[in-house]
Amino acid sequence: MAKVEKCSCGNDEEGLLDRLEEIIISFKDKPGALIPVLQATQSLFGYIPQEAILKISEILNEPLQKVYGVITFYSFFSLKPRGKFLIRVCLGTACYVQGANEILTALKQQLSIEIGETSPDKLFTLDVGRCFGACGLAPIIMVNDDVHQWVKPTDVKKIISSYKKQKEVKQEEEKNGY
Repeated sequence: MAKVEKCSCGNDEEGLLDRLEEIIISFKDKPGALIPVLQATQSLFGYIPQEAILKISEILNEPLQKVYGVITFYSFFSLKPRGKFLIRVCLGTACYVQGANEILTALKQQLSIEIGETSPDKLFTLDVGRCFGACGLAPIIMVNDDVHQWVKPTDVKKIISSYKKQKEVKQEEEKNGY
């Protein structure tokens, strides 16, 4: 799937919905269009809002039940806004026996959120996974596409701080026109 960047017309929902309509129309006559359109929607909004679901159903001529069914079946899709950084803790057997549950507890405490929730500053969303396919590196957490291996509960504060700093640096660069 081609990477979809957030709309440059601002973060207003109407502008994003207009951009989404263009994307949906570009997939309209292609077989198997629903999942790529949902992926593009998730990339565009950061989640899949109700208005987008209605538009997808209408333009692709797919029943709402089918669209919802696909969204709720795949854990990649979210019906709620997510933070800029999605933190996923592997709770597969290898990670679990190496202390992943303690890492999860440390993340909950550090971020003051539970699994499936987003931090008040909209920076972090906490989630879990069952296996990331790297058991020899256990325990593992992923922050967006970044893999953190052999994580200990004492590493959590430093990991969170590094992403907060990354966000601050990006804001400063945007403010200075870089």
